[in-house]
Amino acid sequence: MATSERKPLLLDFEKPLAELTNRIEQIRHLAEENGVDVSNEIRKLEARAMQLREEIFSSLSPSQRLQVARHPRRPSTLDYIQAISEEWMELHGDRYGFDDRALIGGVGRLGGQPVVMLGHQKGRDTKDNIARNFGMASPNGYRKALRLMKHANKFGMPILTFIDTPGALATLEADKGAGEAIAYNLREMFSLDVPIICTVIGEGGSGGALGIGVGDRLLMFEHAVYTVATPEACAAILWKDSAKAPQAAVALKIVSHDLKTLGIIDQILPEPVGGAHVDPLGAATTLKQFLLDNLEELKSLSAQELRLMRYEKFRKIGVFTEVTH
Repeated sequence: MATSERKPLLLDFEKPLAELTNRIEQIRHLAEENGVDVSNEIRKLEARAMQLREEIFSSLSPSQRLQVARHPRRPSTLDYIQAISEEWMELHGDRYGFDDRALIGGVGRLGGQPVVMLGHQKGRDTKDNIARNFGMASPNGYRKALRLMKHANKFGMPILTFIDTPGALATLEADKGAGEAIAYNLREMFSLDVPIICTVIGEGGSGGALGIGVGDRLLMFEHAVYTVATPEACAAILWKDSAKAPQAAVALKIVSHDLKTLGIIDQILPEPVGGAHVDPLGAATTLKQFLLDNLEELKSLSAQELRLMRYEKFRKIGVFTEVTH
């Protein structure tokens, strides 16, 4: 997994922590210049910095968690695949003459067993983001994903999907057939005979996320989000004011603990304190262990049992009871 020498990008709510960290560095620098031993004081300040980081990230609002999920240095699908797989070969094309770089996939090995891994891929800079449509897949991308999933089904390989997109590509050209491609994927994923594990690694938005989101297990990183529409879009639709996005983020129940309570997701993957971008390898280690544990459980089930369990899992979502007075 690639690492960066640059200073981490600072989110608004991290400013008190950054100020304390800068203060520690200044004290350390002055102590070295003057030959003064302040190691005890520095240890106390470092302990306070860790405590402050834990306090900040344990009480994030939904809109703040969205900022973490969108962090430009948050690990991407390719980052995780390269970190957790023993072998990996990317496959290209939807067999209709197109290769969407916003949705990547291929074959690899995880824990010694062959698997097919695919997911949304955002860019690291403006140029890369433009080339990958900011992780927003076109109909061709979802057709490529389905081709890879059918390949996995044919050869008995589990499917691992990684969700990280604001939504499907919304250009006029891409909109021709986008709904059909996503709906077709939804139907076909219910019929596959192999285990499917879907993981929301960053921003799971709208039908673009659902297009590779039907599985036997739905995992979600602690600071990821999963939503029917972005809070900005929701606010613009309901109140004609995108500035009310924080209010929409609360109402939409986009964060992991809310979605676990509602029965949408199955497991929450803990992140390093400060978010996955602070310790990508640590986040990848957690992801790998959760995937291996779930694969171990699912591989004991027959194809019929997997399909039935998958169907029942999604039929339960959204069930409610009307209470009459």
